[in-house]
Amino acid sequence: MIKKIRVVVAEDQATILGALAALLDMENDIEVVARAANGREALKAVAKELPDVLVTDIEMPEMTGLTLAGEIHEHFPKTRVVILTTFARPGYLRRAMDAGALGYLLKDRPAAELSEAVRRAHRGLRVVDPELAAEAWSSGADPLSERERQILWRAGEGKSSSEIATELHLSEGTIRNYLSEAISKLGATNRIEAARMARAKGWL
Repeated sequence: MIKKIRVVVAEDQATILGALAALLDMENDIEVVARAANGREALKAVAKELPDVLVTDIEMPEMTGLTLAGEIHEHFPKTRVVILTTFARPGYLRRAMDAGALGYLLKDRPAAELSEAVRRAHRGLRVVDPELAAEAWSSGADPLSERERQILWRAGEGKSSSEIATELHLSEGTIRNYLSEAISKLGATNRIEAARMARAKGWL
């Protein structure tokens, strides 16, 4: 009897979540043991099931797939992480690898590649589109600190310095200093342009 690879799938769009789980369950050597609609659900599912592989989207409510990958790498290192996303952004790929993910696939790839990626990740092998990997390593490192990223992301969502300060329990002056530093690093003219540039690179 084949020992199946146990998988948790995390995706906030219900139709896609169902399709991904169904596709993986069709494989003789793969079993989907849990589904999650957001990052926190996924973390709880991994803690409960201790799967071999987690397949997760990046942009999800509660916790992003990148943050989730870091949590899994730190607390459940035996669970391999494969990122499945629509974003072919070098910055996202670099952050995913830095967070401990072994795979980074785009959703427009053939379905068979996902199951093969799960098998390869289970064996401890990296699975990354070679063209995207080359672009990621030639595009330069993310210049933003984690705090700058948190603040710039909120600024890009239209929040004021006062609102960000309240949310992060910092002073408005500190928020303005972080934003000024981020704007300077990116060579932008204002916070909105800086957020747009960082998002395009996959740094937010």
